[in-house]
Amino acid sequence: MVFLRPCGLRTDAVKLKNMKIFVKAKPFAKEEKIEKISETNFVVWVKEPPIKGKANRAITKALASHFNVAPSQVNLISGFSSKQKVFEVLVE
Repeated sequence: MVFLRPCGLRTDAVKLKNMKIFVKAKPFAKEEKIEKISETNFVVWVKEPPIKGKANRAITKALASHFNVAPSQVNLISGFSSKQKVFEVLVE
């Protein structure tokens, strides 16, 4: 005999809002850092080379750490092969 429990809806669900930020990428840096230029403009230095998306992944991880969110909540929207990039960050 199998007992099924009814699934309840979470009432404490967190609403996420989209934040679009503009990033100037600086690959091959000696140290990783993020400089905030304005509310939506950042310069991000990463050690990884811009080969096969390594720098993009490193920038995504750095931004996730900066905004205290999971890397899956940081999405590259445009600028896949450019130094000027646009990211979407899902924040609470």
